[in-house]
Amino acid sequence: MPYAWHDTAPEQSGAVCFRLEVWPHRALPRRGFVWVIGLTAGFLALPLVAVVGTAVLWGLLPFAALAIWGLWVAIRHSYRVPQEVMLLSREQLELVRSDPGRADRIWQTNPYWVRAVLRANGPVEDYLVLTDGRREVELGAFLSPEERVALRDELTRRLGALRG
Repeated sequence: MPYAWHDTAPEQSGAVCFRLEVWPHRALPRRGFVWVIGLTAGFLALPLVAVVGTAVLWGLLPFAALAIWGLWVAIRHSYRVPQEVMLLSREQLELVRSDPGRADRIWQTNPYWVRAVLRANGPVEDYLVLTDGRREVELGAFLSPEERVALRDELTRRLGALRG
């Protein structure tokens, strides 16, 4: 699942808090990034071996290097993804959404009133929103419908545990 729960105990109050981190799927993990760049460099070097020691090598080498650099930049750019972090305690719920190139958006409320709801008419199937009766915020719009349902169930369970 592209989300993780962490149980924490704040030093000042000693009460149990939950930290939820949500991120979109990554098709290529960081270890795979190293393999892709390495294999690409290796396969691009194979035809260059035939022209080692000639002036043609210096004509082809910048294009091979440019191809590897372009792949590197494109894959690194794909890792700049939105992330949502929610801190949940008995006193406060704080949701922080971090988008690349934008200021963080923060939503704070009393968790007693928060409900996790799936909307059928949202921009995505099983659109997950948190509502406190006055305001709604989306959570995990980049997750699959099954993951949003599972996240809603876990979130409802943890909110219920904090209430009573």
